[in-house]
Amino acid sequence: QVQLVESGGGLVQAGGSLRLSCVASGRPFSRYTMGWFRQAPGEEREFVAAITWDGGRMNYDDSVKGRFTISRDNAKNTLFLQMNSLKPEDTAVYACAAGSGSYRYTTTRTYEYWGQGTQVTVSS
Repeated sequence: QVQLVESGGGLVQAGGSLRLSCVASGRPFSRYTMGWFRQAPGEEREFVAAITWDGGRMNYDDSVKGRFTISRDNAKNTLFLQMNSLKPEDTAVYACAAGSGSYRYTTTRTYEYWGQGTQVTVSS
């Protein structure tokens, strides 16, 4: 089992920045592909970004490319999502996930473990 706990969400104005963190415990963090997903009210959960076990390769949804950066610190069992130039449409609950599949896959079934999520609200 892997336990994931997110933090760093909040309320920010459009154009602002937030940095989300996800701390993992349980099985070795470094063996997993890690991803960020988000879910807005009334919407399906959607892929945001993913990163390989060693942090060497990343994958982003087109809607966040150039604005968001995913990274990880395996020594601290922590995943990050730096979000810049935030837009109102970025408003959602953001959840981190751990899985054994490829970082190229963007579906939720790629991931076995999920955090509870942290709310991000961007005001216009």
